[in-house]
Amino acid sequence: MARLAALTFLALVCSVMTCCQASGYGYGYPSPGSGSGVAYPTPTPTPTSSGAGLAVGFYDHACPNAEAIVRGAVKKAVEQNPGVGAGLIRMLFHDCFVQGCDASVLLDPTAANAQPEKLSPPNNPSLRGFEVIDAAKAALEAACPSTVSCADIVAFAGRDASAVLSGGRVNFAMPAGRRDGLVSNANDALNFLPPPSFNLSELTASFAAKGLDIDDLVVLSGAHTVGRSHCSSFVNDGRLNASTSDMNPGLAAQLRARCPASPTAANDPTVAQDVVTPIALDNQYYKNVLNRNVLFTSDAALLKSGQTAAAVVLNAFVPGLWEQKFAKAMVKMASIGVKTGANGEVRRNCRAVN
Repeated sequence: MARLAALTFLALVCSVMTCCQASGYGYGYPSPGSGSGVAYPTPTPTPTSSGAGLAVGFYDHACPNAEAIVRGAVKKAVEQNPGVGAGLIRMLFHDCFVQGCDASVLLDPTAANAQPEKLSPPNNPSLRGFEVIDAAKAALEAACPSTVSCADIVAFAGRDASAVLSGGRVNFAMPAGRRDGLVSNANDALNFLPPPSFNLSELTASFAAKGLDIDDLVVLSGAHTVGRSHCSSFVNDGRLNASTSDMNPGLAAQLRARCPASPTAANDPTVAQDVVTPIALDNQYYKNVLNRNVLFTSDAALLKSGQTAAAVVLNAFVPGLWEQKFAKAMVKMASIGVKTGANGEVRRNCRAVN
């Protein structure tokens, strides 16, 4: 605790002296669900092309309104239900960590493949937002048939959900040009998606396998500031055990009152991941980590090393820093294992291969 107190003091001093001040993000944008329309700031600069063969403005000529169509579908859905926005951000993560960012998570079961990714325990029944992707794809097929890939729609939707939930503070350009994959296997989701029970070493290895570093791990974990979790994701790890848990006793007591001691498929309630600002994509998550008000072992693990603990403190107290880093990390994650050219296809229906 002494180390964290010292880090907190240094971060606050740094913030006051502006030596660590991040630029490009202001405050005061409308909250999600206001219905007033968000006046987004200028997006975070993004290279016009990426090492994965992607490019910003990929559809400018083939389908000029592609990004606007996706943005409209996402904005409408998230303003009606902010939880869908959290689901769309999570969907991008779950897609990219398995088979790369190729929309494999969208494929429905078939006679030839009864167990695709979306039916794997990490995704079923908790992953949501599929209907938003369907709506965007239907509109895109009407405007530009067989042009915009489902993988790019998932990437745009994750970006646009971030913008709406953050009130415009997370707003960035997303390179495109991904092709849709042909393979989807439930076992792959189990093998590659890090569960909430992972410790810091396991998390680091899981992210490194996808080309993401420690800072990406800390920054992308901040997405746990929105959305809900099933009780089984933390109760089964002993997080609510009063004698052994490192969770804030007050939060643990609230959760024990809400969650069954042994959750089952028929009795597995959900709770907010961020009890302070549950529908705002902001840096409150890092303050929750410091106050031990987090649900998962993987969240608490961020205080287990000096490097990650220092990053938590800076993200918690330097205004705008996390938003800027999150935008860059989302673009980096969305370039994992992408398929381009003849390595994939452009599905006509996101739920089935052509």
